[in-house]
Amino acid sequence: MKGRLLISTIMIGLVSCQSKQQATGTVSTIDSTLQTNATAILGSKLSEINAQSGQVIVMEVQSGQIKALVGLTRKDSANYQPCENFSVWQSTGLMHPISLLAALETGKVKLSDKVDTGNGIYQVHGRELKDHNWHRGGYGELTVQEGLAASSNIAIYKTMEKAFANNPQSYFDLLANMSYGKPDSITGIANLKPAHFVTPKDNNWTKTAFVWSSIGYNQHVSPIQILTFYNAIANNGKMIQPQLYKDSVVVINPQIASRASIDSLKKALVFNVTDGLGQPAKSDKVLVAGMQGTSSLSTNEDSTKDMYAVEFCGYFPTDNPKYSIIVSINKTGLPASGGLMAGNVFKKIVDYIKDWEV
Repeated sequence: MKGRLLISTIMIGLVSCQSKQQATGTVSTIDSTLQTNATAILGSKLSEINAQSGQVIVMEVQSGQIKALVGLTRKDSANYQPCENFSVWQSTGLMHPISLLAALETGKVKLSDKVDTGNGIYQVHGRELKDHNWHRGGYGELTVQEGLAASSNIAIYKTMEKAFANNPQSYFDLLANMSYGKPDSITGIANLKPAHFVTPKDNNWTKTAFVWSSIGYNQHVSPIQILTFYNAIANNGKMIQPQLYKDSVVVINPQIASRASIDSLKKALVFNVTDGLGQPAKSDKVLVAGMQGTSSLSTNEDSTKDMYAVEFCGYFPTDNPKYSIIVSINKTGLPASGGLMAGNVFKKIVDYIKDWEV
């Protein structure tokens, strides 16, 4: 019964959306069949893991047309209802590849470089930076590519140190040049705000902000802005404006990074799904690339009450990407796994699209 209620609510929303389009003379990019199925897949996972809310966005890589835009939030103890707030601002667990791309652009690092993550705990400016497996003794020595596939905060930050330690500000400058955090607005999505870093105004802010920003904290960014960046990676560096209404393609940035850096990162994102923690997103129907992430959205002494964002963002097929997808789920308490939870939703949507296209 819950499933029928959910689908009915979705269809009411779609009819309402289509009525608005007819009134304004605009044509939606949303595919109602994909929208319905993506909503059902997300809703099932939210119920399974007792999550608070979730988003799924499916976008065409080359056109920026949004084919599914799903938001669900808990209505009561058992039901989820559509939520139109796609401008949610929070930290992200999907920053590792973005920071790595900036580091690759400096020419000071490469995927095959070795990095020692030690026992999974690294002291930085008086604070502990931890890997998710620190209580099991950490990962020890890894290549940069292996560090990304292990979602190692320490591997990524040590790589960032190598690339930017002498000038942390240049990291933020590079991200700005790569149009990270764009777009500032999307027609049809209300209250989308420019993504930004939370930067205390003191003489040393760049050093400490650099540490946490490079792994996804100290910033406010929405899932659709993260998707826009990953979509640019899939599109060989060309960043396209997402659009909900059919219109001509708008280019935000013709080339966010060098083709060599983009190609290296794409290789690492494939490796993550074939050999890393992104394996739950692996499809038997098509080769996919992407990244999982988990970030804490609150600080409580009781971790069972902490809110976590579990996410997966990627694209397929890897040789000539057609679609990019982000799955972002907010849940309370552990376990919280971007790969196992959001990655599984990603896989199911990819499999559905492949069957749907046949």
